[in-house]
Amino acid sequence: MSDLAREYPYPDALRPDDNPAPHALLAPLIGFLGAWTGRGRGGYPTLPEEFEYTQQVTFRHDGRPFLHYESRAWLLDTDGTPLRPAARESGWWRLGPEGRVEALITQPTGIAEISVGRAERGAVDLTTHQVALAPTAKEVTATRRRYTLVNEGTLDFVHDLAAVGEPLHHHLSARLRRDG
Repeated sequence: MSDLAREYPYPDALRPDDNPAPHALLAPLIGFLGAWTGRGRGGYPTLPEEFEYTQQVTFRHDGRPFLHYESRAWLLDTDGTPLRPAARESGWWRLGPEGRVEALITQPTGIAEISVGRAERGAVDLTTHQVALAPTAKEVTATRRRYTLVNEGTLDFVHDLAAVGEPLHHHLSARLRRDG
């Protein structure tokens, strides 16, 4: 045991050897925990054509009433080979009473979203509360994200986007499978 773990014996990220029980408020999304990988399709009115991508999403917890969320995506060529990195984001989903969710999601492209929504029985629907943009970031005014646990091994993801002068449009959808 490290000196830090002896000094701070708390069941959280300070002790990676511990596996704390999920907080009771995580119950509606307990099935999301873990890593998910799959393929999807995307497009947007300002893009010349639709595209295929692969995505990896991870949900973790440390015993407190929030999830750490991370997503990475890569564009694919027509053979399904990754061409280059695409979207990447990380954040926190805070769960409250009666399935309330507040999500803070940041992207390296200079976009920070605060979304709110509800979680119930393996599904969450998040809509934009506020978007903050770095001075050189593309304009994003609204998003809607839906994650649905289809069964224990499949998670569906749908992302709608309002950006660069366009109203809310479908942007991404993927079917993810539990890793391992």
